[in-house]
Amino acid sequence: MKSSIYKSIIGLTILLLTISCKVEPQPIEYGKDQCNFCVMNIVDKTHAAQYVTKKGKQFKFDAIECLVNDLSEKNEDDLAIILVADYADPGKMIDVKTATYLISPKIKSPMGANLSAVSSKEKATELLQKFSGELYTWETLKKRLSDK
Repeated sequence: MKSSIYKSIIGLTILLLTISCKVEPQPIEYGKDQCNFCVMNIVDKTHAAQYVTKKGKQFKFDAIECLVNDLSEKNEDDLAIILVADYADPGKMIDVKTATYLISPKIKSPMGANLSAVSSKEKATELLQKFSGELYTWETLKKRLSDK
């Protein structure tokens, strides 16, 4: 009898550990979650960002530039998921490597880098024509922000 109770407890423990370590992004709770880099509340659905480690730990940011600054001291290979908000579709998160980035003084971001992301180069080109600025890929953006 004791053996079956121990097996049940062990099984339940394993189940709870498995459930609690899911490697997937959690929705950002705008107005409640705080930026892991600058500790400001995350309120802007057009500029937020997040990453999830391979162990399932969540890190959320109020601006893409906070994400880039945080990642400057980390190894991206240790991360399972890195997402940024799609400026053209507020609240939707997109992969950092497939996004196209626009730095435009006419689109203000929470931390002042005037940095936005969109899901396609075509949409980025439309925004560039409308607002002016410069387009970047993920790799060129990280280089640009690290030069400062």
